[in-house]
Amino acid sequence: MGRYVDIDSGSGQTFSAYLAEPPKGSGPGLVLLQEIFGVNKYMREMADLFAQEGYVVIVPDLFWRSGSLIELGYDDEGVARGLELRGELSDDVAVSDIALTVQALRHNDNHVGGVGVVGYCMGGLLAYLSAVRLDVNCAVSYYGVGVHDYLDEAKNLEVPVAFHLAELDTFCPEQARNSIRSAFADNDQVLIYDYAEVDHAFATTDRPVFEPVSADLAYARTLAVLRNSIGPRYDLNAIWDGHVHHEFVTRDVPATMATMIDEPYVNHIPTLTGGVGQKDLSRFYAHHFVTTNPDDTRTITISRTVGSNRIVEEQLLCFTHDREMDWILPGVAPTGRYVEIPLIAIVTIRGDKLCNEHIYWDQASVLVQIGLLDAGTLPVSGIEQSKKLLDKTLPSNKLMPTWAASEGKPIA
Repeated sequence: MGRYVDIDSGSGQTFSAYLAEPPKGSGPGLVLLQEIFGVNKYMREMADLFAQEGYVVIVPDLFWRSGSLIELGYDDEGVARGLELRGELSDDVAVSDIALTVQALRHNDNHVGGVGVVGYCMGGLLAYLSAVRLDVNCAVSYYGVGVHDYLDEAKNLEVPVAFHLAELDTFCPEQARNSIRSAFADNDQVLIYDYAEVDHAFATTDRPVFEPVSADLAYARTLAVLRNSIGPRYDLNAIWDGHVHHEFVTRDVPATMATMIDEPYVNHIPTLTGGVGQKDLSRFYAHHFVTTNPDDTRTITISRTVGSNRIVEEQLLCFTHDREMDWILPGVAPTGRYVEIPLIAIVTIRGDKLCNEHIYWDQASVLVQIGLLDAGTLPVSGIEQSKKLLDKTLPSNKLMPTWAASEGKPIA
């Protein structure tokens, strides 16, 4: 998505920066700050990803004085050379280059609004220093190395900042992490997130220490800081409602796919149905989902929680099993029975498009309601689940044989 641009150093020289712009043109600015490995594949991929979220992203080459666009791998040789380059770059000089980068970003024709800074490792320290020294609107530090050495500047912090700290990070050990927590204990603009059992660089996809669950959580938290501080603010409710409308009302597969990113995925957890990528997911929607649901299929929203890039929706799914439904009852002939089940949809949104869906329901309840599972011999229930969801006054614990025996017993 991106391209390289030149930034005037103010001394008759220029240095390069990778620039990635949002598909729809303008947006807030984001300065992305490198690890010790240069503006490498990971940094470019993250720039492209944030551009898809609606930001004009720029990644300055902070090692340019030692060599233009040095790009290192994550092997021992790359680490050794990266540490050498880090030793050749003073923090003050780096912050000066970042200030020039911010200035260049503000002059970009597509930049509208504020500027945020996100940095990793070395860049995590520099993101913090940018927040306390430069005219930026927010910053996010991923496992910044050396932040604790500059906590005397914490009093200068006036913008929102988030720190992502890894429990096993020997480059930012527990004592350093504790000093960061103490320095900002009374600053309600600072968010400090701890990630258990992960190491330094847990968010870097190409490294052995990459941990996708923590990385995904950190990314969502990073987006929350950026969205709240500089935008862009998308109507996630409308994006999700539009997708569901085309799934269940218009039953228009191309329109449904148009609400999603180029390479989306859907996972119906209990039956392992769905698809990954445009080709497979389009096939799934066209032949096994959108056009094959019963005519009376409907969803009823019970609750909805909207985050920075996710929606969690609790709903009822209602239908008459009058045809084979590959996605929920694969291989099961129509029974003609009516079904109601509570269903949870966890939806990730990238920019203004759906990225993925994780859909959960109790398959045992479905099987009970169509007559393939005997609720009399197992601790499972049928339509009672949806009835209880809608009416909290209905009795609880009916499946527990020991419930009656506890009545009147003392509670410790």
